[in-house]
Amino acid sequence: MAELRRYGGMPLPAEAAAIWDDIWHTEAHNSTAIEGNTLVLREVEALLEHGKAVGAKPLSDYLEVLGYGEAAQWVYAQASSIDGYGGDELITVTEVRGVHEQAMRHVWEVSPHPQARPAEGPGGFREHDIHPIAQGTKPPPWVEVPGRVRSWVDAVNAFGAALCIIGPGSVAAQDIPVRLAEIHCEFERIHPFLDGNGRTGRLVLNLVLVRLGFPPAIIFKRDRAKYLQALQRADRGDYGLLAELIARSVIDNLHRFVVPGIAGPRRLVPLQSLADDDVSYNALRQAALRGRLDAHQGSDGMWRSTKAAVEAYLANRYRRNGSSERSG
Repeated sequence: MAELRRYGGMPLPAEAAAIWDDIWHTEAHNSTAIEGNTLVLREVEALLEHGKAVGAKPLSDYLEVLGYGEAAQWVYAQASSIDGYGGDELITVTEVRGVHEQAMRHVWEVSPHPQARPAEGPGGFREHDIHPIAQGTKPPPWVEVPGRVRSWVDAVNAFGAALCIIGPGSVAAQDIPVRLAEIHCEFERIHPFLDGNGRTGRLVLNLVLVRLGFPPAIIFKRDRAKYLQALQRADRGDYGLLAELIARSVIDNLHRFVVPGIAGPRRLVPLQSLADDDVSYNALRQAALRGRLDAHQGSDGMWRSTKAAVEAYLANRYRRNGSSERSG
């Protein structure tokens, strides 16, 4: 956290819109895909940006992504200001239920859980006992859920308070990923809702992260098997693999925000970070696709370029535009 504040803290969504939007699309796509959603990234972008249902997928898939996207937008809006987290509550029980309600309300209208009682809809805790889930975790009886969620919230807030302590009782930087893994695993262990626990668990983890001044974590669908294995190991008390997954994702997204601000003009950075009032991310991506901007697409699908390359592209673009106008 101290290193992040050296560079002015995390930019708010309004201050780095292109990067936040890319993270938004990527998270909504991958987090729902882990649960079996069939929309590809292009379809997710069209739905979240323009409200268009591109493709011919089941209606429930579009509504699932739409709800997740709305919940993620709310989470991102809680991103810390430059002053950073000051020891207040990181999360409340009401917010946990609210995140689930936002994520599930659209899809529930057309595809509710077949066994749901009236009180078990979006935002309502389960009133059913659940058999052990895929990775072997056995959730507690439903009557224990409200108390277990309250204890989970208390533990999260105690973790946040400990981060603000200097000296005995503080949390060492190297222990933060492990503590975050514990938080995420315990939520999934409680399984407080009849459906949507994985999606809600990843959203509330990101709520904790952004309020601490960190970027969100994204678990990619390609890492689904590794993620489930990490949860299984965490349920047995070994948090290392899950902590690594979370830490790597946070660091990757942190580089999207921080590196462009301190990088030299010829250092490759994510293309989204080079967009500004003069040129949008979509314009830069189109220029890259047409070969007009010196840019490179990595194995992760992300386009990267340099400040110098964008400046050269803009200079040539304006020169061409000026020539056309003069010749006309």
